[in-house]
Amino acid sequence: MNSLIFHPGLILIAAGLTAALFPKSIRGFVPVVGAAAALVSMVSIDYGTEIGLSFINGITLAVISADSLNWVFGLIFSMMAFIGAVYSVHNKSALEAAASMIYAGGALGVTLCGDWMTLIFFWELMAASSLFLIWAGRTEKSVKAGIRYLLVHMFGGNCLLIGIIFKVSAGDILIQNISQVHDAAFWLILTGVAVNAAIPPLHGWLTDAYPEGTITGSVFLSSFTTKVAVYCLIRIFAGTEFLVWVGVVMAVYGAVFAIIENDMRRLLSYHIVSQVGFMVAGAGIGTALALNGAAAHAFSHILYKSLLFMCAGTIMYATGIRSINKLGGLAKKMPFVLVCFTVAAFSIAGVPLFNGFISKSITITAACEAGYPLAEILLQLASVGTFLSIVMKMMYFVFFGKDKNIEVKPIPKNMYIAMGIGSVLCILYGVFPGLLYRFLPYDFEYHPFTWDHIVQYVQLLAVSAVPFIMYIEHMEPHSRLSLDTDWFYRKPFAWIVRTVSSLCVTVQIGFGAFFRGIYDGVRRAAKNPLVFIGEHGVTEYKGAGDLEKTQNVRREDFDDEFAGNDIDAELAVAIAEADKAQAFATGETESNDVYDPDKEREPVGDIMSVVVFTFIAAAAFIAAAVM
Repeated sequence: MNSLIFHPGLILIAAGLTAALFPKSIRGFVPVVGAAAALVSMVSIDYGTEIGLSFINGITLAVISADSLNWVFGLIFSMMAFIGAVYSVHNKSALEAAASMIYAGGALGVTLCGDWMTLIFFWELMAASSLFLIWAGRTEKSVKAGIRYLLVHMFGGNCLLIGIIFKVSAGDILIQNISQVHDAAFWLILTGVAVNAAIPPLHGWLTDAYPEGTITGSVFLSSFTTKVAVYCLIRIFAGTEFLVWVGVVMAVYGAVFAIIENDMRRLLSYHIVSQVGFMVAGAGIGTALALNGAAAHAFSHILYKSLLFMCAGTIMYATGIRSINKLGGLAKKMPFVLVCFTVAAFSIAGVPLFNGFISKSITITAACEAGYPLAEILLQLASVGTFLSIVMKMMYFVFFGKDKNIEVKPIPKNMYIAMGIGSVLCILYGVFPGLLYRFLPYDFEYHPFTWDHIVQYVQLLAVSAVPFIMYIEHMEPHSRLSLDTDWFYRKPFAWIVRTVSSLCVTVQIGFGAFFRGIYDGVRRAAKNPLVFIGEHGVTEYKGAGDLEKTQNVRREDFDDEFAGNDIDAELAVAIAEADKAQAFATGETESNDVYDPDKEREPVGDIMSVVVFTFIAAAAFIAAAVM
């Protein structure tokens, strides 16, 4: 039990909860310390480490079950938690400090565990905590995007949960590859993982939510959810052949829509879809080379994608602008950001000597060797789209486009430090790929810096630049929102929801009025039951004084309290006025006393009305059920 204290994920969760309690002046440093501790703890875990936790019915949960696959993912998740924490030091929000660390801790929890039940616990913890990084944007768009994010991940989480219930009920407690039998559990678990992997058409939540997160929160969002899903695909679905083509479609699809996108973070979100496509394809191919390529590309992707989001966030922080066509001329005003952005852009495009090159080329080579020549060609075309949209379009129009006299405010130093760390790592792994290759989970032999690989990529990227230069005047992005498959959510689905909601509200109001009428009738009858036999409920009152005032009473004043006939209402008002006058005359009451008939009798009528109404409602329900 004590060994759980050193679980890297639990360290991050504890750091997040602790940071929320610290004063603002030092709050930002607590996640940095916690993330550093988690990184040290992760590095100290050896292959084969097993830590269990006793559960119900004699079941032992494999909270940590370390091997070469989850170790490399745990390493990069820990590194990213540290970089993200450094980038967020200036942020004083307790909500974001807690949510970001709990989110990263949940990712490590899913990665290191060895059983289904621990996986679903940390999986849902990730979804819940990441939601607050979107809502922390505190805008109308972020609130709506967060609600949609919640609904989609509830769907995916429930699919995963039901599939896990099937597996656990069959006695399969430990996580294993289930690609051989395509039963209900297979499809349910795959659907749950596919939601988090942003596989089209289930990807709309990502491009909708990530741009609306906070500047620091989106850095974390870009790093964990989809890559945890990639880890699960490698662990659980490796060798599922149709995933090859799913990944290829993702790679091309995301790159195409990124080319026409105008919002910086939305463009980068489309490239998450595209780059994850390479990993999904690698998982589908299922060979040792392909699986190593998927793991390596996930490692590289977290570094350069988080760096891109950090650069975009820094630009937004300094200028308050997120649209590419409203920016320009920032190269001289933000030179350090330009350098970091260039490193990240070259990395994601697969330029040699940057980390994207040493990982992306593995998957493409694996597709060729496994007999998928069409997949190889399409993945290379996706690389062209990446180069066009980020290296050419985004870099040119943001940094070298027409200077639009944008005022730039000072940037916190911790943001520069985090971007510097990310840039160094992208170059370091790109120049020395062995630093990553030696930790990859499967035995393989691959050399990225062959003459063929380098020449092929340089030619491909050079040719892709030609159309951009030729049509540069027409390449500036437009301001309209590109909906892609999200159109179904925003148009017909939204109409269906509004229509069904209106119908439900109408029915609810109608039934509410119907049952309210029954309730009111029962309540009146319970207070004056003699109306059932045609007698007046109140016929005399010995304490009554002058009844001449009955000519001027307002009948509706007491209609709700008595049986509803005119004589009863008038008598009641006259009685009340007479008693009130007599009380004043004898000094028995104060002037601010108000007569309330219900105070002068026991609440038996109210109790009886509730009992009768409940009985009628229960009888109606039983009758409907029987019929």
